[in-house]
Amino acid sequence: MVFFVISAATPLTVVAGVVTTGYATTGLIGIPVAFVFIALVLALFSVGYVAMARHVAIAGAFYGFISRGLGKPFGVGASWIALLSYNLLQVGLYGAAGAAAAPLAAEWFGVDLAWWVFALAAWLIVAVLGLQHVDINGKVLAVLLAAEVAVIVVYSASNVANPAGGEVTFDTLAPAELFGPGAGAILALAVLGFVGFESSVVFSEEVRNPRRTVAVATYVSLAAIGGLYAFASWAMSVATGPGNIVGESRAQSSELLFSLANGQLGHGLATAGRVLFVTSILAAMISFHNTIARYTFALGRERVLPAMLGRTSPRTGSPVAGSAIQSGVGLLVIGLFALAGWDPLVHLFYWGGTSGGLGILVLIVATSFAVVLFFARQPSGENLWRRMIAPALASIAVLVVLVLVLANFGTLLGTPPESPLPWLVPSIYGLAGLAGVLWALVLRIRRPLVYAAIGLGAKSPASLTASASGEEYRGTRL
Repeated sequence: MVFFVISAATPLTVVAGVVTTGYATTGLIGIPVAFVFIALVLALFSVGYVAMARHVAIAGAFYGFISRGLGKPFGVGASWIALLSYNLLQVGLYGAAGAAAAPLAAEWFGVDLAWWVFALAAWLIVAVLGLQHVDINGKVLAVLLAAEVAVIVVYSASNVANPAGGEVTFDTLAPAELFGPGAGAILALAVLGFVGFESSVVFSEEVRNPRRTVAVATYVSLAAIGGLYAFASWAMSVATGPGNIVGESRAQSSELLFSLANGQLGHGLATAGRVLFVTSILAAMISFHNTIARYTFALGRERVLPAMLGRTSPRTGSPVAGSAIQSGVGLLVIGLFALAGWDPLVHLFYWGGTSGGLGILVLIVATSFAVVLFFARQPSGENLWRRMIAPALASIAVLVVLVLVLANFGTLLGTPPESPLPWLVPSIYGLAGLAGVLWALVLRIRRPLVYAAIGLGAKSPASLTASASGEEYRGTRL
């Protein structure tokens, strides 16, 4: 489960792509301390999140939690926001994969192919793996993740050992960098780096001991992700100098990490990092693909979406319909961007990723309040810290972060003041959530039994019926 969670967070992709792009677009140097701050906020959020997971086991985590805490209409609205957010994150990675793989092919084989050719190759791999046993995906992710984390640690240690001007500085870790104009932009960037940590609960129905495994996986993942990102982004600023990190990021973009390694460690290790950058993106696509398929499955199983989406493969136990639909969305987006000639790195990867991250942050805020209300109605044997104090403090903290992010969303995207994108993206999420709420109200009137089962997961009558007919979710236990 830890491999799924951390792979969704895409360590090397974040360090090489998101961090450098964030330095370049925001012009701020506080990204390392922002990672530390967000890790602490999400750890506080996870206290109630993990506690509620012991009482609500459902493949669509945010959907189930919000349904049980804030009410069924809000839960369905959240599920639509979740599907949109995760799809933006997943398909955005195809742009990064193509843009990263094309130069390698040109260097090694002298083949000058368009980015979308490599994006299609990645799409095929993800589409095939999405139909396999969940443990096969986990083994693939384990190998890819171990390699990319090792590269990040080696590169970062080398950066610290080779400081600009011969002096190691800690300017980018100063708490003061979290205050002032544009601070919300780097907080949003930091949140984007942690997207995927919540997926431990998504797999709660597939683990042998969910009460223990979900908690351990969540906290271990948060600590590992936060520590790795803060260390790597700080180390890059040490190697360039805090005053130069923004300029170097603007000049070299995602190549900055590898150019530093090339000068310090040699061409061979730098090239190995570039290869692992591509496999890091692939690992993230596999993880997000599995998460989306299970969200779709959860909604189909409860008949909130068509029942066919709640069926699984007799051979592998994977949610086939959800996987196939997500693959279809990915193929459509790759084709659209290829025909339109849009920039795959900025317009697809960065804008898609940051927009998806905003949606996940909205869901985290809603889930945090849902945890408070859930335990207010039924304490369920949890102590005061887990059911009230920590969730209440987390709700305030994540709400403040969301407000700061929305206020600085244009800075984060790097768009000009007249661009409609900073208000268009939140508006689309608002419309998606409203559409979900309205659909839930329709179900309450026209299909009351389906409405009553919303958020019950495997305990819903529809799920029990599917189990009796042999259509239950039989994913391999992690």
